[in-house]
Amino acid sequence: MEYSYLWTAVEAALKAGEGIMSIYEDPGQDFQIERKSDQSPLTKADKVSNEIITAYLDKTPYPILSEEGKSISFDERKSWNELWIVDPLDGTKEFIKRNGEFTVNIALVKNGTPVLGVIYLPVKKELYFAEKGLGAYKCSGITSVEHISSIPQLITSSSKLPLEQKHEDFVVVASRSHLSPETEEFVEELTKLHSSIKMISSGSSIKICLVAEGAADVYPRFAPTMEWDTAAGNAIALAAGKVVTQKDGITPLSYNKEDLLNPWFIVKDRP
Repeated sequence: MEYSYLWTAVEAALKAGEGIMSIYEDPGQDFQIERKSDQSPLTKADKVSNEIITAYLDKTPYPILSEEGKSISFDERKSWNELWIVDPLDGTKEFIKRNGEFTVNIALVKNGTPVLGVIYLPVKKELYFAEKGLGAYKCSGITSVEHISSIPQLITSSSKLPLEQKHEDFVVVASRSHLSPETEEFVEELTKLHSSIKMISSGSSIKICLVAEGAADVYPRFAPTMEWDTAAGNAIALAAGKVVTQKDGITPLSYNKEDLLNPWFIVKDRP
């Protein structure tokens, strides 16, 4: 099937979203919140989503690096020229707060570069998907692929990114919980170049999607993120014609590194 791996990732993300929502919408459901070694939260929904996605991606030839399986040693990973990088529930804190700003992230990485990305927002029922050479798309109001059987068919129900969005202000999207002094300094520099700056906040990988679709002009991230937080969004942004670089504005982000922590980075329009 054309774009079969992208189709597998789309199916996995939507089915994982269904599993997450069955827990999120059940008033009697215990999230079973645990604390990982770094004190970040882990819920039943993270585990359910991870199991669903793994079941789909295990059918492909590529190994999986997931946030919930990050203990895989670099000695094992370093030979992986192609791999899936997955965050089964990006924005666990948002999930616990029930503010809806959490996502399912699935990316296929080749030689350190994300070439395929799927991000699903279960509460908003929005699906972003992209593959190198195909472009990037957004499908709204989707909860399953029950009546869709292929990527070309899905594209007919989707909008190509970036969308035609006009805004008078220069829009900066930033993390709701990680507005660092360096970010504030970056925004201050932008005020010298643009007459009007508008700041918008969002959780999880939605921020990268907002730049990819044209709702925001730039997303500076000068605070810690991990590879699974950004790989899918990186693929979508690149396919939408955007730029994703380290803070120097030149060096692209690289994936499946020995240290899975990302450097500071910027997502923006091409100059």
